[in-house]
Amino acid sequence: MSLITVKVNNINVEVEPGATIFAAAQKAGFTIPTLCAWFEIGHTPGACRVCLVEVEGQRNLIASCVYPVTEGMVIHTNTGRVRTARRMVVELLLADHPQECNYCIRNGNCELQRVAEQVGVKEVRFERTYFPETGGIDSSSPSLVRDNRKCINCHRCVTVCEQVQTVSVLTPAWRGGDVKVVPAFDMPLIESNCIACGQCIMACPVGAIYEKDDVDAVWKELQNPSKHVVVQEAPAIRAALGEEFGLPPGSLVTGKMIAALRKLGFDKVFDTNFAADLTIIEEGNELLKRVKEGGKLPMITSCSPGWIKFCEHFYPDLLDHLSTCKSPQQMFGAMAKTYYAQTAGIDPKDIVVVSIMPCTAKKFEAQRPEMNSSGYRDVDYVLTTRELARMIKEGGIDFLNLADEAHDAPMGEYTGAGTIFGATGGVMEAALRTVYAVVTGENLPNLNIIPVRGLEGVKEATLKVGPLGDVSVAIAHGLGNARKIMDLIREGKANYAFIEVMCCPGGCIAGGGEPIPTTNEIRTLRSAALYKDDGGVQKYRQSHENPSITKIYDVFLKEPLGHKSHELLHTHYLARGTDAPHPLPKRPEGHKSHELLHGHVVTRGSELVHQACEGAEKDPLSPEEKR
Repeated sequence: MSLITVKVNNINVEVEPGATIFAAAQKAGFTIPTLCAWFEIGHTPGACRVCLVEVEGQRNLIASCVYPVTEGMVIHTNTGRVRTARRMVVELLLADHPQECNYCIRNGNCELQRVAEQVGVKEVRFERTYFPETGGIDSSSPSLVRDNRKCINCHRCVTVCEQVQTVSVLTPAWRGGDVKVVPAFDMPLIESNCIACGQCIMACPVGAIYEKDDVDAVWKELQNPSKHVVVQEAPAIRAALGEEFGLPPGSLVTGKMIAALRKLGFDKVFDTNFAADLTIIEEGNELLKRVKEGGKLPMITSCSPGWIKFCEHFYPDLLDHLSTCKSPQQMFGAMAKTYYAQTAGIDPKDIVVVSIMPCTAKKFEAQRPEMNSSGYRDVDYVLTTRELARMIKEGGIDFLNLADEAHDAPMGEYTGAGTIFGATGGVMEAALRTVYAVVTGENLPNLNIIPVRGLEGVKEATLKVGPLGDVSVAIAHGLGNARKIMDLIREGKANYAFIEVMCCPGGCIAGGGEPIPTTNEIRTLRSAALYKDDGGVQKYRQSHENPSITKIYDVFLKEPLGHKSHELLHTHYLARGTDAPHPLPKRPEGHKSHELLHGHVVTRGSELVHQACEGAEKDPLSPEEKR
């Protein structure tokens, strides 16, 4: 393919045909600011107009992120006209943006702040919009908060929700200056099909969407002398937390994380990896039982709560393919308030379980009404990686200079198999290690199952497992990829025994609660840290080798899939609807759009029944509205 030669700020550069001006400028060594473009997922709407450049022969300034180059094109990225236009665009955005930078959750990590500095904004010459501090904030979800006052209409959240996760909850509504991003019918998030994955947070350049903050509630519990507060941390946390303190992505900070949690005042610092090992024992035995007894196959993992809610909404007819195992987070909570309470001699009503998770959907999962098999809520509070970092900073802890410390017994011991749960393919790899050993009585010749690793959207592998013969498996991460596999199951074309699905692209290491930004390069580095922990740090690499897991079955659970295990470690799922949204009111002729789009919502069990408003005035629709 012959290259095209263009000139960027008097520098000749060769690029491929079809390349954008933005890409050509990058190749020439010039950075063009932008707010709406997100190149990793192909979102380049040219909407923000911050990336304007001047092209000789063109009357108007050009949005560089969408405009393709042509042979001999002469481009200027820093003329006075360009710089003036960019500043004006950013000033207009700032004029229509709340002046809350000092206490905004994205302060210091806000792309609007960064671009304002980059283009040289020193004042805002336009009249500022007045924003009430509460108006336009939707905090109905236990996981996410939407603050439309801060939305800059880049629509990156719309793209990730629709094209990557295929949930399509968020959409632009209204016209012109009234445009805003909302769920269908402008309903609260809790009443939509939102699966609480938080990928919209990772996409948002400002503070228009963020996690529901539970830090103050956890501080209150830590300062309550009548409460015994224990904490668990998901495997992905140790590979990402360091980024919040300036360390490079993929820095493994397990020991410092433990020390920081202890300094914050937690009575016991345990680990979700312990429960991940427990999950493998239950899930592996469940898989073998289904294979041997003709149960529903393929069996699908149930560790990712965003994935579970997605399945409940969009594939309720396939729920019996899901493993009945609770996620490691919820297994840990159930065991903390039974097994640990019993061994420590503590009344379970006085135990508070706090989870540190990379996942905003874990907040929703912890509040599911069925997650109380101990007689108490399994998990009381969930903090994201970002929330923990804020808590450490608020506590005045010098994280980078902490000496490494070790987890507490008995629920702090884990294997490398538990650690790799945080990367896509990790649950599958951990399960196959144990299933192979249980069936054959021997360990896999090589515990590194490379075909299930990596960032390919859908991965497949076949492993010969003794008398079971060839066992075919599949791995999907990101719900768009999961949908492909689920459609195959519906069509009877999925010839797998076991399928791992992780809601977020890359798995938990890129969950909605992880440090921002998260790119494919960062996903790779975080995953490598977990594999390093598995292969080079941990004494044991297979879940069934964990001495604490062996003991818990000997003295408490007795056997996998037994009565007590079923009672504490397994769950059921809820059909929440079909591919279509919940039933919505019919559009009566004559309602104005605002009156049309706000119905009364009645919660009845798992269903949301939307009832149309009655008695609204009968103003005729305009010709534009009818079109």
